[in-house]
Amino acid sequence: MEKMKAGLGNEARKAVADAVNGVLADTYVVYQKTHAYHWNVTGPQFHQLHVMFEEQYREMWAALDVLAERTRALGEFAPVSAEAFAALASIRSADKTAPAADQMIANLLADHEALIRRTREALCIAEEADDAASADLLTQRIQTHEKTAWMLRAMTQ
Repeated sequence: MEKMKAGLGNEARKAVADAVNGVLADTYVVYQKTHAYHWNVTGPQFHQLHVMFEEQYREMWAALDVLAERTRALGEFAPVSAEAFAALASIRSADKTAPAADQMIANLLADHEALIRRTREALCIAEEADDAASADLLTQRIQTHEKTAWMLRAMTQ
C-alpha cells in the first residue's frame, strides 16, 4: 500500500487499526449472541427482553459498519471471514443452545463489560497515536456499551 500522508505514521496507523479490529470482532460476537437471544428468549419477560435485545443488536449492527470503515480509513482491512473474527475476538460466542432468560441477561452483561474494557484499551492506543477520529469513535462505543451494561445490570436487581 502506498504510504498515507494523513499525519499518522504507518506503525501508529497499523496499531490503531488492529485495536479497532479487535473491538469490531468483539462487537460482532456480541451482536450475533444478542440477535440469537432475541430469537430464542422465553419466559415471563419475553416481550420486554425480545424488544430490548432487538434494540441492542440493531445498534451494534450499525456500529459494525462504522468500526470497519474506520479500519479502512486507516488504510488497513477489516476481517472478512468468521474465522478471522473468531481469531481476533476475546469474547466467547453463544452456546449451542439458548440459555434461560436470566442467563442471557448475565451473559450479555459480562460481554458488554468485557467490550468496554477492550474498547478502553483501544482508546489508549488511539490516544497514544494522536488519532482523534478513532479516539472519538471508541469513546462513543464505550458510552453505548456502558449504558447497555447499566440497563442489563438493572434487570438483575
